[in-house]
Amino acid sequence: MNINYLIYRNLKKNIKNYYLYVFALIFSVGLYFAFVTLQYDPATDEAKGSVKGAAALGAASVLLVAIVAIFLLYANTIFIKRRSKEIGLFQLIGLTKGKIFRILSAENLILYFGSMVIGIFAGFAASRLILMILFKVIGVDAEAALSFSTEALIQTVIVFAVIYVLIMIMNYTFIQRQSILSLFRAVSTTENQIKKMSFLEMLFGLLGIGLILLGYYVSTKLFSGDFTSMNELFMAMILILGSVIIGTYLFYKGSVSFIFNAIRKSKGGYLSVNEVLSLSSIMFRMKSNALLLTIITTVSALAIGLLSLSYISYYSAEKSARQSVPNHFTVANSNDLAAYIQALTDENIEFKQTKRDVIQVNADLSQVIGANLEVVSGPGEQQPMVIPVISDESVEGIDVSPEETLFTGSSDAIQQFMSIQATGDIELTSPNQQIKQQLIGLEKDSYVSYYFASGGLPAAIVDHTVFDKLAQDLDPKIQKETNVYYGIDLVDPIAIDQANQIFKDLGISESTGNLSQSELIMNQKSNMGLMMFIVGFLGLTFLITSGCILYFKQMDEGEEEKANYTILRKLGFTQGNLLKGIQMKQLFNFGIPLIVGLFHSYFAVKSGWFFFGTELWLPMVMVMLLYTALYSIFGLLSVLFYKRIIKEAL
Repeated sequence: MNINYLIYRNLKKNIKNYYLYVFALIFSVGLYFAFVTLQYDPATDEAKGSVKGAAALGAASVLLVAIVAIFLLYANTIFIKRRSKEIGLFQLIGLTKGKIFRILSAENLILYFGSMVIGIFAGFAASRLILMILFKVIGVDAEAALSFSTEALIQTVIVFAVIYVLIMIMNYTFIQRQSILSLFRAVSTTENQIKKMSFLEMLFGLLGIGLILLGYYVSTKLFSGDFTSMNELFMAMILILGSVIIGTYLFYKGSVSFIFNAIRKSKGGYLSVNEVLSLSSIMFRMKSNALLLTIITTVSALAIGLLSLSYISYYSAEKSARQSVPNHFTVANSNDLAAYIQALTDENIEFKQTKRDVIQVNADLSQVIGANLEVVSGPGEQQPMVIPVISDESVEGIDVSPEETLFTGSSDAIQQFMSIQATGDIELTSPNQQIKQQLIGLEKDSYVSYYFASGGLPAAIVDHTVFDKLAQDLDPKIQKETNVYYGIDLVDPIAIDQANQIFKDLGISESTGNLSQSELIMNQKSNMGLMMFIVGFLGLTFLITSGCILYFKQMDEGEEEKANYTILRKLGFTQGNLLKGIQMKQLFNFGIPLIVGLFHSYFAVKSGWFFFGTELWLPMVMVMLLYTALYSIFGLLSVLFYKRIIKEAL
């Protein structure tokens, strides 16, 4: 028999099953080539002043290779097992294992390198768009030109050629190890057979749910003050990670079967055709795919979590900057202030000036702060905290009595650690006096820059008479280099870029305490924008590869269950009857890993989001909805595949 004819016939026969594999391969090669092109693109060198583009993109390309390699090797394992009967037939008609390997190698060579060539062209075409997105996200004003990198081409070819060699080694090992009999049984032995659920499996099922809930519970307490040392915090993180991952594995291994078995028993064993096609199948299929589903769920949760945190930081950049620097610019000393004011005046830029005296005072906050984070100097001895204090006369619209204090500039991160109450008794201490005060509120608005805040603690606004008493009796050891806060706001915000350039040109921005609100916004958006860009594309790659893997598994199951659909069709069930059960099955197949992954990412993000920004729900929900929408595409493709299988059943 002509080998070339066999190669052509097999390619034509199997191409309909490889289309999603080819698409994922083209996408992976294209994205990798685009990433490597960014590493060698001169335009990214211009951005290195604001971001470490090359290093970040290099690390991303390594992770991308790992994701793609694992996907391609796993997908090849699925396809080689699906073709085991075909390989067995080749041996029966007299073809040697060497010839069979050459046939498979030639098929893979055509598909693999054909897809790679298309992927490289696609990556080259998309590289300018990706570079434009990167520049837009990180706020770099540079031109994104379309350029072809020979270095990127060579690196891409080498990487994917190595992956191809690994695939060929895997195929050769599979063919050599299998006998003709085992080849005909390879598919049928890949899944667990339906059997009665044991007590041990029920126990594992309950344990899996319990471990996941334990991890969730500990994550809610992670930064609430229950863990008072770094060792305890580290051990709690290990506990969360271990319990959630092990719990997820046991959930797929036993919990799903346990829950569905309970549903089946509640119906007295009388199931509709829809429930037979969905519940009964899922009960035992997920058990055999527990490890794969655990990996997919964990990495999905990681991708959603990291993307949510980076977007939270990016989304909150402006609000965080206003909390750190309440005015457009702040200058720490009078000489820098005079030079900057003169420069603004020379350029006819109108501005308003704010001046506030700020002193550092020891404060006993034991009655309003959580005991877990008190600074302790010895058993039963409490050391006061240092907080910035300003007068109510320097803040328009705020007036407190001599016995009252208002805390301002409170951040979510500090609040999580210290749990500062909005009301209570505090004591302000100077070297020669103690002044008792009543805390009357806790506001997020800031009136001095973070330069004056000690460890992120809020600033206290007191009556001017109390401020004068404290100012006349200062502790010089705890004072800042300057006790005056100077703020400058532009009348016309359009001039902010020009004013910011003057701020830089004068060298003022390099001095301690001199801060630009717009510079802080740009820096945060630049750093977190790059992370969001990288995590977004890596997450998209993983989403597509994992979705393809689940789709390939459904192709396997569909081919195995084709005989069952033939029987059901002969019994009188219509395509519509069977399709409803299939839709429910795919809802479980794709929905369960997605929902579990979303829950994992939610609790992970909620435990520490306040370190990254000021907004939680909108950024996180947007990321989750986008991920869910893209993930659902593969569920829809699986339904369409089953629809074709059902149609061909008769």
